[in-house]
Amino acid sequence: MNGIDESFEKKELHKVYTLMRADKQPYESEILGTFGGHRQSEINRRIDCPVAFGAINKCGYIKHRGFFADEQTAISAGFRPCGVCMPEKYAIWKKQ
Repeated sequence: MNGIDESFEKKELHKVYTLMRADKQPYESEILGTFGGHRQSEINRRIDCPVAFGAINKCGYIKHRGFFADEQTAISAGFRPCGVCMPEKYAIWKKQ
């Protein structure tokens, strides 16, 4: 015996993400969101947006950041498209 309890069952660890619904209420998901949003400015961005990375590096953005499962949920929550990472969708939004 190597000192390990034989009754120990290996449990698979699951990462849990907090996402926002269209009503801006949080919920837990095992699936990473594909869009991030800034709660104060209500701008939604792709996860890989360079503007978000720059703001995160300046340390002022993280506490106001929320995540959505998809773009449609972000739009339904009232978040507008980012002009940097989604310029075509931003142009359409701007004309409305």
